[in-house]
Amino acid sequence: MKKIAILGSTGSIGKQSLNVIENNPDKFKVNVLSCRNSIELLSKQIEKFNPEYAVVEDEQDAINLSKKYSKTEFLYGMEGLISAASKTDCDIVLNSLMGMRGLEPTYHAIKAGKDIALANKETLVAGGEIIMDAAKEMGIKILPVDSEHSAIFQSLQGNKGKEINKILLTASGGPFRGFNLKQLENVTLEQALKHPNWSMGNKITIDSASMMNKGLEVIEAKWLFDVPGEKIQVVIHPQSIIHSMIEYADHSIIAQLGVPDMRIPISYALSYPNRIKNAFESVDFFQIKTLTFEKPDLKTFKCLSFAYEALKLGGSYPVVLNAANEILVQQFLKKRINFIDIQNTIDRVLQDHNPTYNLDLCKILDIDKKIRESLKNN
Repeated sequence: MKKIAILGSTGSIGKQSLNVIENNPDKFKVNVLSCRNSIELLSKQIEKFNPEYAVVEDEQDAINLSKKYSKTEFLYGMEGLISAASKTDCDIVLNSLMGMRGLEPTYHAIKAGKDIALANKETLVAGGEIIMDAAKEMGIKILPVDSEHSAIFQSLQGNKGKEINKILLTASGGPFRGFNLKQLENVTLEQALKHPNWSMGNKITIDSASMMNKGLEVIEAKWLFDVPGEKIQVVIHPQSIIHSMIEYADHSIIAQLGVPDMRIPISYALSYPNRIKNAFESVDFFQIKTLTFEKPDLKTFKCLSFAYEALKLGGSYPVVLNAANEILVQQFLKKRINFIDIQNTIDRVLQDHNPTYNLDLCKILDIDKKIRESLKNN
């Protein structure tokens, strides 16, 4: 039985992970739960799963909860997340935190010898080099939870050492597929939050609408699979049935397919190298009938091209790209800026940036903080 620490248990991935665990009580035990301030939902999760530890953002919430749940030890803040990820008795840390918040706990969990189920792409976007170096040093596994990276990981099984021509990273195209720049100027928050295929948290849903999500996944794929950016090709696939593909040196292509249900890659990451039975929906090819593919429109959805450029330039550029995007998405969610302002402002920030190289964790966090402060003050 694997002991699981879930960082971000009240978010979309966290809740779906708990569904997988609940349906497989003989295989998994929840050791850690965490949330920022969804205290009511966290309380229900504690009552159901009886974790040894739980982490919240505020000290007072930790104090209040400890009075109610005496069998659970409560931690708080970033230090609490780091302790829960690195010092508790767990076999695998599922990082489903939102944004840059996932980097530090993941780094310290790796240094403590914990395997990682990674659903937080910003960890590798901002800290790919230090994370992968630490994983190699400690001999731990980083198991991708994102459907696309899980598909790539699965398509690589049994082909270790085989030459890869390219990774074909699929994308739904989001709710604004086919729009031009003029149309993007007038889209609303409500439209941007209506993803055609996936049920996700607000931040990742907006990233999908802007295609930044796919840009971040390109950078993540580079680090996870040690493939240069020029060998990672984004393919728009509106049906979201093929989750990604690998083309090998002989031009054979291996793909992973499934319905758009995040519980499938979650269960694979948690149970790896095994697969567990489930009652999830399967693909009905006779009902689907047609799978289609398109080139991404990089002139309209500029965030994707920014990600490729940041990856090429390296150093602190991906850190800046990620930090700027997080702040701007937050501002859009609060209706302080327009949708098109996300990519326009990221463009300006990247052009103004004076890069730094040979980054360690402290430098990454410092650059991230400065970019956020500069955009909050604008």
